Amino acid sequence: MNQKPLKYILLYGLSGPIIALNVWILSLLIGYLKHPLSLLCIAAILAFLLNYPVKFIERTRINRTQAIIIVLLVTLTLLTVLGLTLVPIVIEQTTKLLNDIPNWLSSSQTNLKLFSQWAEQRHLPVNLKEISYQINANIQTLVQQFATGAVGFAGTLLSGLIDLILIVVLAFYMLLYGDKVWLGLVNLLPEKSRIPLTNSLKLNFHYFFLSQVLLALFMTVTLTPIFLLLKLPFALLFAILIGISQLIPIIGASLGIGLVTILVLLQNWWLAIQIALVAMVVQQIKDNVLAPKLLGDFIGLNPLWIFIAILMGFEIAGLLGTIVAVPIAGTIKGTFDAFNNDKNRSMVSNMTNIPDSDFNE
Repeated sequence: MNQKPLKYILLYGLSGPIIALNVWILSLLIGYLKHPLSLLCIAAILAFLLNYPVKFIERTRINRTQAIIIVLLVTLTLLTVLGLTLVPIVIEQTTKLLNDIPNWLSSSQTNLKLFSQWAEQRHLPVNLKEISYQINANIQTLVQQFATGAVGFAGTLLSGLIDLILIVVLAFYMLLYGDKVWLGLVNLLPEKSRIPLTNSLKLNFHYFFLSQVLLALFMTVTLTPIFLLLKLPFALLFAILIGISQLIPIIGASLGIGLVTILVLLQNWWLAIQIALVAMVVQQIKDNVLAPKLLGDFIGLNPLWIFIAILMGFEIAGLLGTIVAVPIAGTIKGTFDAFNNDKNRSMVSNMTNIPDSDFNE
């Protein structure tokens, strides 16, 4: 009589520590292999996206290998053009922005002192001395960080170029042999889980990344001329920053707009208000007009679970983790939903096949 309760107590009591231990070991493994895993994930995302034009070209009776070569040559050409035109401008603006931030912080500290004096003259309960001291400490820290980071900038740029070459090469091989590798991995799983997992993975990853990239391009292309018209310093850099932040689901664009607004606020509060309003209007157009058509509700996750997935992804793999967390969570949910639907169908079919004599008994 007491064996079953004891069995369940041991089962549920030990499952928690075992799961925690596995998660801890997995986090250590991911941390140790973070760089190669990041390259593989980025290459896989690139292969996902490039697979669309490859399939389109295949419709013109060109074999897959030739289509892949054409797409990669076009991609390399575009990357080369961007590397010769857009990237130098972004690097120049980034370097100038990093050099100007200490001056912006100094000017904001002066504005805070003036505002504090104005508040004291009118006997307003405002004390900004601690904020002023904090800004002064931040200035010293930023100056030290910029001096240290400038030394390794050339090495970082060279490392990034090597990583880009590796990503393109990996994406090329994934396009060529990805289907065979995937079939080999899927065949290791139980037979019932192969089709649901494959369908859920395609649905979440393909549509999610394609939609996020298109929305990021929309934000960047739309905001760049607007920022230039408003005579915003570093307009291209700030527009790209907001566009890249859009890759983070739900909260990404808001974080990018908030960061840009804070940076501009250090220099010009009126321009910061204009930038924030314009960016939020564009964001609302993106969220309410474009996003529903591109994304729909194919992920089907509750917003709370999306936030939890983003936080867990950031804790495990940083920025890349926040980008892939939502489609991974959507894949897991879609797979379990497929299992439940299959179980419900089998139950219904079994019930409909029961003879009438069994009910009469």
